[in-house]
Amino acid sequence: MSKIQLLDSRLANQIAAGEVVERPASVLKELLENALDAGSESISVDVEQGGVKLVRVRDNGNGIERDDLPLALSRHATSKIRGLDDLEAIGTLGFRGEALAAISSVSRLSLASNVEGEAEGWQVTVEGRDMAPTVAPAGHPRGTTVTMRDLFFNTPARRRFLRTEKTEFNHLEEVFRRIALSEFNTAFRLTHNQKVIHQLPAGLDDTLRAARVAKLCGKGFMEQAVAVDVERDGLRLHGWMGLPTFSRSQADLQYFYVNGRVIRDKVVSHAVRQAYADVLYHGRHPAYVLFLELDPAMVDVNVHPTKHEVRFREQRMVHGFLYSSLHRAIAGVRPGQELAGSVVDEGATAAGMDTAMAPSQGNMSLTSPAGAGMSSLSRPAGQAYPPTGGSAFYGQGARQADAYGALVGQQVSESAPSMMPPASEDETVPPLGYAVAQLHGIFILAENQQGMVVVDMHAAHERITYERLKQSWADDKVRSQPLLVPVSLAVSSREADFAEQQPEVFSRLGFGVERAGPETLVVREVPALLRNGDSESMVRDVLSDLLAQGSSERIAQKLDELLSTMACHGSVRANRRLTIPEMNALLRDMEATERSGQCNHGRPTWTQMSIKDLDRLFMRGQ
Repeated sequence: MSKIQLLDSRLANQIAAGEVVERPASVLKELLENALDAGSESISVDVEQGGVKLVRVRDNGNGIERDDLPLALSRHATSKIRGLDDLEAIGTLGFRGEALAAISSVSRLSLASNVEGEAEGWQVTVEGRDMAPTVAPAGHPRGTTVTMRDLFFNTPARRRFLRTEKTEFNHLEEVFRRIALSEFNTAFRLTHNQKVIHQLPAGLDDTLRAARVAKLCGKGFMEQAVAVDVERDGLRLHGWMGLPTFSRSQADLQYFYVNGRVIRDKVVSHAVRQAYADVLYHGRHPAYVLFLELDPAMVDVNVHPTKHEVRFREQRMVHGFLYSSLHRAIAGVRPGQELAGSVVDEGATAAGMDTAMAPSQGNMSLTSPAGAGMSSLSRPAGQAYPPTGGSAFYGQGARQADAYGALVGQQVSESAPSMMPPASEDETVPPLGYAVAQLHGIFILAENQQGMVVVDMHAAHERITYERLKQSWADDKVRSQPLLVPVSLAVSSREADFAEQQPEVFSRLGFGVERAGPETLVVREVPALLRNGDSESMVRDVLSDLLAQGSSERIAQKLDELLSTMACHGSVRANRRLTIPEMNALLRDMEATERSGQCNHGRPTWTQMSIKDLDRLFMRGQ
């Protein structure tokens, strides 16, 4: 008897199912992707016992013709791939032709469908050891219904690895959430044990799309999210990114889509981390729902069995585009800007958001609501306010930071015109309003048209000083300083080849690196500000980054850390009494400074309490 034998079709399918079907959530993912590929405008999902007993997906898509129904449950049968050219530029979610065959081998599966113009539909089931398909007439409207029952009923070993009903449904609902966020033009419905969990209408305009995101990700996210829409060099990035103050303890609210497919990719994750690096509190994770669109030929989606990972043909270009787009979006958020939350449906419900670290900095509209009864802002008699963008506060800042040179700020202009508060509600009021008092030498209390603003003066001044130091350093470029004693490094031949072939990469970072042997590099120059650092470790880290991902932010990070320390020491300290003009100058500079909502360490610099919040606090009108 031959030692090598062909496996029968059922056993082969069950083995293949191990790559596709891990739990009920895996089944739902495959069925929803097929429904979207069919051009469905409405998809309904019914689940029982966490999906173990039943997963039924109904859609009103193009449907499957009668003659194609038996093939639909066969391995490697697909309507989406015809040749190698199609495989190299995949524009659909499903394409391998394994999902239905794998699911049918470990469950009781039936598929009913009808196409446009047919009087009746047809249903196919698979039975017996050889999984022979059986086709029979079935009353069915245009579209397809796939019903899976009793998952792993014939593979007890796999069934034992399933978790509780609640756990399995949580996984399944997360898959539903990811797919529903990927296609706004399709209506979705989810029921569990005959109870409606989600009812999502098609998002045909920006308001409905924002309402869907708020329903699935929480209203708190949308209230503190920035809308992003950037297009350049054949790439388009759009969606919503949470403010740094809306951070999470876990990376559980991060949805990134490439051509409509949700993915987790190292290049994407690194670019996002870098964009948030300067403003996020230590140990916290950003929240975002972002969509990247590019030519399908520029990305390979067939690199992982679950299709969760992709490979970009131009990794460096994609990384740079994502980083620069998100970095600018965060930098551009300043007090007074409308955030994405302004279009959120008030009926949207929160979904257990982690808001412990999220002060209210969103939706700082300056338009006073009708009937709000805001009184005109007033100032103490004899007090003059500095001009918008005034720098009265920076005279003291520059003196305190004098040890670090003249980078910190400008001196006070004694002839600067004063800025008076508005005489009526119709006149423009700055977003952060006007200072009223200083509290315990730490906080500035200000009044704007919404209500009360509280500012941490040290944190705010620290961010302003830091941004000015960075700008001054960038304008002066990265200056190099020769080492008195060059440093020799033992590296691999691959690293030495790279350093020799691309010396301009190191020179842009301020390093002078030369090859001294097959596996030896010599460092002769380092960035001037980092002359006392560990140059050997820095060069090794830069080499590692460049070889792994095509770019390195190590030197920029080191410089930012040093400038951050300088800004911290050069900023106003607690318990220093400020005059009203100084406090107002600080508020105006906050409004003009990038990333002023957070200090250098990611902590919030200000928060807003509206008149409604204060009324509610004191139960006025109740």
